[in-house]
Amino acid sequence: MQVILLEKFGKLGDIGDEVKVKAGYGRNYLIPQGKAVFATDKNKEVFESRRAELEANARERLDSAQIRASKLAEIGTVKIKAIAGDEGKLFGSIGPKEIEQAIIGAGGEVTRSEINLPEGSFRALGSFEVDIKVHSDIVQTISLVIESQ
Repeated sequence: MQVILLEKFGKLGDIGDEVKVKAGYGRNYLIPQGKAVFATDKNKEVFESRRAELEANARERLDSAQIRASKLAEIGTVKIKAIAGDEGKLFGSIGPKEIEQAIIGAGGEVTRSEINLPEGSFRALGSFEVDIKVHSDIVQTISLVIESQ
């Protein structure tokens, strides 16, 4: 299925790129979310007439993401207290929800979906690095310290 992207996607393409995607991904995600349109001749003409507007919106989102990333950089380290056993293993785990609450409590702006935990939730005490993807081009790293209560 050929679609025209209305937003920039990191590995997929940039605004205006005509890309081939799997039918389910296009029909069930990209098109309903307003991130792409079918690559027909009529849609190509409509896209070209809206191109300046879409690029201005993309620049605005990038600028706001840079501001959010600089606020996260100012925070630097986030501390979370959790109940742990004698060996430093947590009773439970620290996931994106708890990290989001800690960052918001420290004065940052983040959503749960922006927090990247490739190895899953944290299950032990210690210091960790957490990547926050505020934009497809901007990833800010913060330090997370999990302490015993």
